[in-house]
Order: sequence, then structure tokens, then C-alpha cells
Amino acid sequence: MKILGIGNAIVDILCKVSDEFLTKNSLTKSTMKLVDEIEFKKLLSSLKIEETISGGSVANSIVGLSQLGNKVGFIGKVSDDELGQKYEDGLNKENVEYLYRKKKELIPTGSCLILITPDSERTMCTFLGTAGKISEDDVNKEHIKNSEIVFLEGYLWDEGDPKKAFDLAITYSNKVAMSLSDLFCVERHKPYFLELVKNQLDIIFANEQEILSLINARSFNEVISFSKEIKKNIIITRGEKGAVAINLNEIIECDAIPNLKIKDLTGAGDLFAAGYLHGLINNLSVKESLLKGTELSSKIIQKIGARI
Repeated sequence: MKILGIGNAIVDILCKVSDEFLTKNSLTKSTMKLVDEIEFKKLLSSLKIEETISGGSVANSIVGLSQLGNKVGFIGKVSDDELGQKYEDGLNKENVEYLYRKKKELIPTGSCLILITPDSERTMCTFLGTAGKISEDDVNKEHIKNSEIVFLEGYLWDEGDPKKAFDLAITYSNKVAMSLSDLFCVERHKPYFLELVKNQLDIIFANEQEILSLINARSFNEVISFSKEIKKNIIITRGEKGAVAINLNEIIECDAIPNLKIKDLTGAGDLFAAGYLHGLINNLSVKESLLKGTELSSKIIQKIGARI
């Protein structure tokens, strides 16, 4: 297998809202907030659902890679309930090998309410459900060893069982990539993420805000200096400024595609990672990989949802 993704198996529920809705519910635009089942249902009760789809950050990337013709798999915990079945069916439909055997859990399958404001920004409220209970028992070492790259998400990391699953994946992987996922996620786990980036990861995906926060930097030049120093492959998306890869001592840049009709920024980073990883496993240059990531992220933000 080319790439095995391990992440939170979350069913995405997309709804359009006003800025006032975010203010009224004390939500910070463009971030992800963890909520319990009661708050999730309360938020959803007054909204119209636009689309329901199998999601989760790394799962979105893995589907993108599958759509580009790569042999990929995914591990994520769901319950044997209606949403869990919908999740599995969604991945099978996209030719992703789903390497988790669901069973009836005490907690239901996780779901994420994606709130899209008129400026196309998305604000997420996630009820992790059983996804947040993934453990090392849910991860098969042989699947990890038989994959060229294991791709993890920062969202997955949490104290207890999820951390054990995360650590097991890193221990047995041939090469490990990770997305920092979200600014709040970075700020919650900063010391651990910094240690991971410096010492255990081979490939790191981040947006500019996330990497600046991770190293407490005030300028992008500090990010470049840090990245050169640790000699990893760090890929940073910068919105309208495009994207940059710092690969060992080499800096490669790629411009953003201008004049796009943006509808929804959901999945932009996920599909960018898919495009870049596609380039990597198919022996494209770093520049070509950046271009492929930019192409996919440009496509996804011109439609609703995180599936091309």
C-alpha cells in the first residue's frame, strides 16, 4: 500500500449560517471546537443540512489520493450504527481500503458540524463520539509496516488511548507524515507537537498560522530558519501567498491560483496534502508536488464539501 491514513472517522454535516449565528453561539470563525452530543444536537436543531458525507481531515486526503489512482487505506474508529455504516460505505465507494472492523460501541459514531459563512470560511463543531476512543488495539502493525507512508492528523492526538495508537503508528512506520490540523489543536498540544516535528516526523503539513504558533515565531523568516535547522520536509500553505516547501536546505515556492470563485474552504488543506503526497509517491519533483497540491485545493474550494 502506498499510503495508510490514520485519523478521526467523522461524518461531516455541512450547513450554511450567518456570521450572527457564530456570534450568538460564541464560536470563533475558521476554528474547530470540540462539543458534547447535547451541544451538537442543539446547534444542529435550527439548521438546514446541505450535505452529509464521510469526513475527517486525513480521510479527506486519503480519498483525494484514491481519486488520483493511488492504492490507499484508512483506519478510523466508528460504531456499528447508521452513521458508522454511512461512513464505511462512503470510503468503499471511493475505493479506499477501510481497515477497521466496526462493532457496536457505547458511544455513537463521531460527527462534525461544518458551518459555512457567506465569506466561504468554515467553522467546525466536532462531537468526536467513538472516533476519539481509538486505541492501539484498533491499529494493526502489519498494515503500518506494509505502507510506504503513514499519514496522521494532529486532531487524532490526545492523552490516553489515542496517543498510544498514534505512538504505535510512528514506531512501526517506514515514513511518517502529519498535518498539524488546526491552530487551537497546536496551542493545546504545543510541547508534544514540537517534539514530534523535530524528532519523529518526516513530512509535516501546516498552514502559516499553525507553524508560527508552534515555534512562537513572529515572522515567516523565523519559520524558514527553523525548518532548515531541523532538516525535514515541511510544507506550508499561505492562502493567497501560495505554498512553500522547505525540504532540507532547499526552499521551493508555488503561487496560489488567482481569481477563483470560492464557495467553501472545507478540505482545502486536506486536498492540498493529497496532491503533494501524490507527487511524492509518484516521484514528481517538489515543485510539481506543490503544483498538484495547489491544483486540488483550488478545485475543492470552488464547491461545497471536501470531495472533488
